[in-house]
Amino acid sequence: MKFEGAVLKEQGVTFAIVVVKSHVLNSPNQCDEARAAFRGAFPGVPIILMAQDSRGTPTYQGRKDIVNFLSKIHVSRIPWKQYNYN
Repeated sequence: MKFEGAVLKEQGVTFAIVVVKSHVLNSPNQCDEARAAFRGAFPGVPIILMAQDSRGTPTYQGRKDIVNFLSKIHVSRIPWKQYNYN
């Protein structure tokens, strides 16, 4: 499985961000399934899901303190990379 994501450490908290389709964020069940799917790639850290609208505006879903932090930074400042995970 190939996906786009990032690992960040902010204020002593390491967490992962994974890009998903917008419809995933609309379903708590799909959010849980997505997190379970990516947990092996990012063991032991909180996983934040991110989707962008047609204008590139991000929406984050996950731990409230991390989502609050991410909402204050521009998406271009996140060190995105492509991951390959089996």
